Amino acid sequence: MENLVIHNLFNRIYKNKTVLVTGHTGFKGSWLVYWLNKMGANVIGYSLKAPTIQNHIELLSLEIPSIIGDIRDLNKLNETFEKYKPDIVFHLAAQSLVKFSYENPIETYDTNVMGTLKVFETCKKYNVKAIVNITSDKAYDNKEWIWGYRENDPLGGYDPYSSSKGCADILTNSYRNSYFNITKYKDSHNTLLASCRAGNVIGGGDWAQDRLLSDIMVSVSQNKKVHVRNPKATRPWQHVLEPLSGYLLIGQKLLEEKVEFSDAWNFGPSDKESITVEEIVKKVKKYWNKIDYEINCNPNQLHEANMLKLDSSKAHIILKWNTVWNSETTIEKTVKWYKSFYDKKTILTNEHLKTYIKDASKKGIAWTKS
Repeated sequence: MENLVIHNLFNRIYKNKTVLVTGHTGFKGSWLVYWLNKMGANVIGYSLKAPTIQNHIELLSLEIPSIIGDIRDLNKLNETFEKYKPDIVFHLAAQSLVKFSYENPIETYDTNVMGTLKVFETCKKYNVKAIVNITSDKAYDNKEWIWGYRENDPLGGYDPYSSSKGCADILTNSYRNSYFNITKYKDSHNTLLASCRAGNVIGGGDWAQDRLLSDIMVSVSQNKKVHVRNPKATRPWQHVLEPLSGYLLIGQKLLEEKVEFSDAWNFGPSDKESITVEEIVKKVKKYWNKIDYEINCNPNQLHEANMLKLDSSKAHIILKWNTVWNSETTIEKTVKWYKSFYDKKTILTNEHLKTYIKDASKKGIAWTKS
């Protein structure tokens, strides 16, 4: 019964489809390939090796083709597309860390811009039906204002990472106009391309450095004090499954050849889920009292946005997409995942996915209806 319910999601569009996910060894990518695999898709992962010693993708033990390759390697991309001929590509591979981008700007731009360009070129060459390109909320020209950014607001980016994501989004718009124009669909091309921007995501299985929740969990597991920087920074925190449901919903629409969905989309929580870094730490402590922390406000630290929110009205109204879990549930699930891993050596990925789908179904979320 469980598999039957999962297979029915997203109008059963992914069952037996060949789906290539770049960046599958990363945090969001690992959750995405797990969900796709559960829905009966033929999933292929393409990515660099997992960036951390402990990593979610290996813990999942999925029996899927896992190609270790760089998105900047055009020959390797061509070999992979030639062999598997994907119906749809979810492009998540990226250099995703702000601090690393300051130290390694050339690698950041090369990966996030030229790598994305090479993925698009390969998709074009092999006539891929649908592309869902994942960028970031940091792609917007952040004015530090209290309103959420809409899809038609200017793109930009202060730091190299944010700027590279803005560039990747501009590149996406260019390819959608130049090569995958919806007015020429089924005439000069057969590809629909969408871009998705999401805010800060948390959940079990993230061990990347310089990310708040993963840093907290590692510190707690080692009985070390957590050092919190930028405590007043406000973010719209959401569980990793929330934007993934949006990406999958967009992918469904593109595979169904609905050209109006070939566009840019925001996937973020409501305003009330925007809370400060310090509040997050206090909530984490409620679910794992081993945490000990101190605030470190370094006046010379690298610039990071203090206020950044997305307006997801377009997704709510047109896609009928909505979030399922509030920030309290999101933090609780995240902490329990790590606590189970460190205390019991078990992971709760499958349990959390099932609970999320069940809760979404209770709320009547569109993608749960067959």
